[in-house]
Amino acid sequence: MPSIDFGWHAPSFPVDGSDAGSFLEQMHTHLQVMDGHLTSVWVDDHVHPWGAFVPRETPATEVMTTLAYFAARYPHFDWGSLVLCQSYRNPALTAKMAACLQWLTGGRYIFGIGAGWLVEEYEAYNWPFPKPAARIRQLEETIEIVKLMWTESPARYEGRYYCIENAYCHPQPEPLPPVMIGGGGEQLTLRVVAKHADWWNMPGGSPRVYAHKLRALQEHCAAVGRNFDDIRKTISLPTIAIHYSETTARQQAEATPLARNKDALIGTPDQVAARLQEYIDLGVDLFQVRVADFPQTAGMELFIQEVLARFSG
Repeated sequence: MPSIDFGWHAPSFPVDGSDAGSFLEQMHTHLQVMDGHLTSVWVDDHVHPWGAFVPRETPATEVMTTLAYFAARYPHFDWGSLVLCQSYRNPALTAKMAACLQWLTGGRYIFGIGAGWLVEEYEAYNWPFPKPAARIRQLEETIEIVKLMWTESPARYEGRYYCIENAYCHPQPEPLPPVMIGGGGEQLTLRVVAKHADWWNMPGGSPRVYAHKLRALQEHCAAVGRNFDDIRKTISLPTIAIHYSETTARQQAEATPLARNKDALIGTPDQVAARLQEYIDLGVDLFQVRVADFPQTAGMELFIQEVLARFSG
């Protein structure tokens, strides 16, 4: 069986009402538990806590600064954005920031990017929030600019939404970070994936839904002349609630707002492993996971000992 990789989908805000200092310690504790077991860590691109269950005054991370800090502290992980909102930063600046992360981490950055969706953040920070079709076209232009700046010097680009003129980005990244596009829109987003992505990330969804999206992606690949098998398939799973007792696992899920999702993985190690295998059978070889009992570590330790080990190697 080919090796299956697991990464940690790190929380972008404390879920237990902790202050900023305590939240930072929670993050360090989890990273120490996972070091040597999981292969990557993934950080959201949000500037506010989100969801009705958490006050907006709760401390929250910013993705690029957070990646830079933790990547320096934990050199055994790869570090990825899950995923950058393309319109939160100027595309040329995004290219430069990503190139610097790749340089400073010694090639451990994964450039995850998507079209953006959380309207309340756009409104709060005064970012324009056009219709989905426009945001996806902006996403494609951003990816084209990023790739251009990583490989040409100076770079010039003129698109419908963005342009650059004599833009320099040195040191250019070596190797180039994988471009991972997040999203599942079948008409537009998956076409951008087919044209530009090294990796594709689906934000949740059951195995049945994932299989349906894969068929749509195959059709787009055929239309643009892309080898479907060249795109790595990944998924950011809903929260995992795991315990030796299925009843206790379900109680954990009920107590965790992010786990109240019809596609959450809930149950014993055997049950969780069986659900993961359904995605693996479809071609997934990288999972970004979060565990319901954070900031406790028992769930992650059980996942490492009883589930992850079944799929390593």
